[in-house]
Amino acid sequence: MSPAWPRQGLYAITPDERDTARLLARVGTVLQAGAVWLQYRNKDADDGLRGEQARELLTLCRRHGVPLIVNDDWRLAAAIGADGAHLGEDDGELASARAALPAGAILGASCYDDLALARRAAAAGADYIAFGAFFPSPTKPNARRASPALLRDSAALGLPRVAIGGITPDNAGPLVEAGADLLAVISGVFDADDPGAAVRRYLAAFTH
Repeated sequence: MSPAWPRQGLYAITPDERDTARLLARVGTVLQAGAVWLQYRNKDADDGLRGEQARELLTLCRRHGVPLIVNDDWRLAAAIGADGAHLGEDDGELASARAALPAGAILGASCYDDLALARRAAAAGADYIAFGAFFPSPTKPNARRASPALLRDSAALGLPRVAIGGITPDNAGPLVEAGADLLAVISGVFDADDPGAAVRRYLAAFTH
């Protein structure tokens, strides 16, 4: 991971939004409020729309000095020159992505509720590991549930730890205390009445 990127803060993940102009406006508000990373995720878009949106978001992220990570698809990340990719267990081999991405690219791995998976991800070249869901998630209601102990137990791997899944400003504090470096959020920010204020409330978890 490039030392220039923040290692702590809010990791915003985009909602499924087909209107690119509206997506950019929504994301711009969140970046302006202080989100330190952005992941492009759109399960409803076809390849053409995903390519268009990812390129537009990359320009926006460059303007704000925020890294853009592409969910699921390291090939798209490489094609547009994004800052990295995030892979789940069904998105291909981490080692293959590590070898194909340019030097300095960020590679993240979903490790769900499994410390052994995190160890394998670290060995395969992951730059950060993500655990969750920690709480019931409207995005993935059937997601495996993780324990905050995973955040503490994975500290020895020496990688930034991302917490995801149903995280709100009110329940984020214990996750940060357990060792979460980044809080990954979709609906808690983008479905909020005031997304900018929601971002600031999440960031407050790191200062208490």
